[in-house]
Amino acid sequence: MRLRWALEEVGQPYDVRLVSFAAMKQPTHLALHPFGQIPTYEDRDLALFESGAIVLHLAERHDGLLPREANARARAIAWMFAALNTLEQPIVELGMAMLFERDRSWYAERLPMLQDRVRVRLGELSRRLGGADWLDGAFSAGDLMMVTVLRRLSASGLLDEYPDLAAYVARGEARPAFKRAFAAQLAVFRAASPH
Repeated sequence: MRLRWALEEVGQPYDVRLVSFAAMKQPTHLALHPFGQIPTYEDRDLALFESGAIVLHLAERHDGLLPREANARARAIAWMFAALNTLEQPIVELGMAMLFERDRSWYAERLPMLQDRVRVRLGELSRRLGGADWLDGAFSAGDLMMVTVLRRLSASGLLDEYPDLAAYVARGEARPAFKRAFAAQLAVFRAASPH
């Protein structure tokens, strides 16, 4: 979804190649992504893996996701890293626990700790965002990455505790490029699901 959204924001056409879980562990795919995951990106003689690296690559080569002014550009990139390293880590850990540890004896004790870790980061982000629409002036790749990370919290209900962050995510989801990317991603899921 991150890559689709970035490509839609910069107005670049793209083709999607779906990969099964089994194919991700085959030598052909491992040559593109050494950890056997998705996404990957190919453009002529360039192959990249890791969504953050791919979005940064797109943002550096096409107008629309990074400011032109050097310091603002550096701050937008810093927000990309913050989304992936500072916020996504505890959010993913919480999500994995909610999905795969519910039947474990330690789940009830561990869940509040994981939720509190996420709340700390959400509180910090909320204070930084303040009443602004975007993290640092105009919408950037930093916002794109942050919104996609925060969307992972939809099942937890934690984002509802921070109305400013929920509104921030809603602003990201209201962007025409996001809507196009989401519709395209949803079409893939619907086509793949049994009727």
